[in-house]
Amino acid sequence: MSLHEDAVLVLKAYEDQEELRQTYLDHLAAHPDGMWKACEAGHLTASALVIDPSRGKVLLTLHKKLNMWLQMGGHCEPGDASMEAAALREATEESGIEGLTLLDGGPVRLDRHPIPAPCNWHLDVQYAALAPAGAVEAISEESLDLKWYAYDEVADVADTSVVRLLERTRAKL
Repeated sequence: MSLHEDAVLVLKAYEDQEELRQTYLDHLAAHPDGMWKACEAGHLTASALVIDPSRGKVLLTLHKKLNMWLQMGGHCEPGDASMEAAALREATEESGIEGLTLLDGGPVRLDRHPIPAPCNWHLDVQYAALAPAGAVEAISEESLDLKWYAYDEVADVADTSVVRLLERTRAKL
């Protein structure tokens, strides 16, 4: 199964955000290349909020290009077998934490946001990744910094998309 086909199945099974979910499905139907950065009409991305429920904290990255505190995530790659695999790869690469596991139940939420030309949109499929006990992070080339934040601190440093992702993740826990 191709990553495009997997994304369609993941989105068809996703039961929230009906209008936005349909936007993603329509995009994929219209753009066979809609999984890849080269698709100038926009493309799907995969991300994961790294969370340690035992400590009541999430790990955010200070994104190098955007200079914003965000969840781990980014572009899908040809070697990704599924959206889950892409999200887990991105979370592992950007956090430096081995042994992350995705929260069961598929994506936590969807977030569509504009990006600079030539591409216009990221259609982000957002997951949550559970950190193993004693996890130690390591900054990647894509980050300026990594920091664990208590749940109640996230709204002070991150945008509403990250806050909503945290809220939905906590509701699923």
